[in-house]
Amino acid sequence: MSVATDPIAEPGGPAGKRPPGYFPAARRRLLFAALSDIIPPLVAFAAVLAGWWAYVEIEGTPEYIVPSPFAVVDELAARPGFYAEEAWFTLRNALAGLALGSAFALSLAVAMAHSRVIEKAIFPVAILVKVTPIVAVAPLFTIWWGFGVAPKIVIAALIAWFPMLVNGVVGFRSVHPAALDFMRSVDASRLEIFLKLRLPSSLPYLLAGIRVALPLSIIGAVVAEWFGAARGLGRVIQVSNANLDLPTLFAAVLTLAIIGVVMNLALTAIERALLGWHESSLT
Repeated sequence: MSVATDPIAEPGGPAGKRPPGYFPAARRRLLFAALSDIIPPLVAFAAVLAGWWAYVEIEGTPEYIVPSPFAVVDELAARPGFYAEEAWFTLRNALAGLALGSAFALSLAVAMAHSRVIEKAIFPVAILVKVTPIVAVAPLFTIWWGFGVAPKIVIAALIAWFPMLVNGVVGFRSVHPAALDFMRSVDASRLEIFLKLRLPSSLPYLLAGIRVALPLSIIGAVVAEWFGAARGLGRVIQVSNANLDLPTLFAAVLTLAIIGVVMNLALTAIERALLGWHESSLT
């Protein structure tokens, strides 16, 4: 007696072929997760653009004060290569500054997480650096290091390092006491405790710190370009503002917004890949 098999239950189906319309549940979940990350920001952007267009049309605002979103889109469409090159220049400096600032901040966070004395000594200085206006020190960096990429990277690092420091200290200390006692009971070294316990436990905090530090590093790179740069979106904003070329200015700002959204989506994907265990524990 032959037993009929369900082609859906058997991925290969009869003769090793999937039936029409077959779509595994795992792929459906991945597709749904991707759409849930992409559709909300698109809807938000559409709502902002609609409100922007309605305001300009109803008020009859001149283009040299607030341009129409269609004028901004036309400007982007007319020179996509130009904005892509300027955006890459700014983003490259921002990411380099983020990497430099994160490396420095996490080095301090490791020391502060293991010593309250070091924390009490360093944290007031970190707050002092944090509250110093970046526009007050940016010209000094340009004077010291010239008009190259070095001051842009340093300024981006300076504005982005504090969130990584705070999240690093909190994350490295947020370990389960029982797990820490167990590691110590088996005579694990500080390095083993850090690599096998503190570092994995700190990942949610570190990724949250990157989510805050990344847009700050982009802001730092843009501000640095205001004080001496031949390229970059910050330079485009500065020149177009001086010339009252509002469509170009808004196109540069919109490009920065697109960069922020894309980088945020990338971070969300990384978090989902690395912290599946953490997200499932919260749901």
